[in-house]
Amino acid sequence: MKRYVFNIIQPVGEKPPPEELEKVMAQLGEIRRELELSEAWVFGCPLHEPGDSAVVRVEGDDVIATDGPYTESKEHIGGLTIVKMESQDEALWWAGRYSRVTGLPVEVRPFQGEC
Repeated sequence: MKRYVFNIIQPVGEKPPPEELEKVMAQLGEIRRELELSEAWVFGCPLHEPGDSAVVRVEGDDVIATDGPYTESKEHIGGLTIVKMESQDEALWWAGRYSRVTGLPVEVRPFQGEC
């Protein structure tokens, strides 16, 4: 089986109202349970806003960490899910379910090799 990551792309700063977010999270929980039952679930988790990130670079002998996002953007990866699927078509089908529930784009990207 191949592993895929579903990167859920969301607008920076925009969040749905709590009552709407609760419904979305409940539906995502149902999808997760289905993936777990089919033994396709590997890992998933939401991410903080890009402003909470840091970027680490090596400059000569120094390792330098800078606050904030790597790039300025109107969108960012708001969460990720890693799954095991037989085919990209299967991964796209499941990602479509995430997109329908969230109303957000979902990037589907395969991992290289066997990891």
